[in-house]
Amino acid sequence: MHTDLVAALDIGGTKIAGALVDGHGRIQARAQCLTPAREDGETIMRAVEQVLAELTASPLWGRATALGIGSAGPVDATTGTVSPVNVPGWRDFPLVARVRAAVGGLPVELIGDGVAITAAEHWQGAARGHDNALCMVVSTGVGGGLVLNGRLHPGPTGNAGHIGHISVDLDGDLCPCGARGCVERIASGPNIARRAIENGWQAGPDGDGSAAAVAAAARSGDPVAIASFKRAAQALAAGIAATATLVEIDIAVIGGGVGKAGDVLFAPLRKALGDYATLSFVQRLAVEPAQMGTDAGLVGAAAAALARRADPAAARV
Repeated sequence: MHTDLVAALDIGGTKIAGALVDGHGRIQARAQCLTPAREDGETIMRAVEQVLAELTASPLWGRATALGIGSAGPVDATTGTVSPVNVPGWRDFPLVARVRAAVGGLPVELIGDGVAITAAEHWQGAARGHDNALCMVVSTGVGGGLVLNGRLHPGPTGNAGHIGHISVDLDGDLCPCGARGCVERIASGPNIARRAIENGWQAGPDGDGSAAAVAAAARSGDPVAIASFKRAAQALAAGIAATATLVEIDIAVIGGGVGKAGDVLFAPLRKALGDYATLSFVQRLAVEPAQMGTDAGLVGAAAAALARRADPAAARV
């Protein structure tokens, strides 16, 4: 990729991060602030503008030729708007137009945060060298993105690959999205913890009732904690197998806080995958932990901006 810089934004419910990224995926400058997620839309936008102001003040800014945004979603790349579930002040918010105005009219590319992480893992991480991949974020929610035929596949609106809202339990619990039995409703961190607590697991003396605490209990042999992670692994395996059967991916990469549980998650997941990925063309499907860490959203947003710059005709807004 070209060695000049692109700007990147990673916008989530907790933080707004920005960076200048070179053509090798290396971050050359960065800025960050907390997301005022419960405030009104203009207050949230001022936080974005604060991050952009720090970037534009960098002596490197003059080399930036495009800007990529990876945002919590849903996003709509056809209109340049975002409506993040965890940022209620933004509903159909014209983020692309506002960011473009703030940075002097640079080309802007918008994708969902799961797609951004997929772009990063395919460019520099665990999916590198794979032409057909699913990359997932398993954390407070469950998101994802696809690489097909060697290219990022964000779909028309920038949301393709959102595996968290595939239904894997037809009569399951109601999901906040409105459907039932979604992967996210079973496999996200809060739901792993909820299920463990409902089945008798108790937090330790420090009162930590998080999925990370459940994972620690599972590593110590707690049967309820083990069972909660096994159920999450089954849901993930069913969703991954369905995706693989549909579009013939050959690797699934899993990141996010729950992905850091290690063998507590990956051992039952790989075992369960054998029960769901049964057809000959998906039996060799690999499952690997993500490699890009907390900068994945920024690096992936930069990758989208670089791809946009290389093919301006692909611009959607």
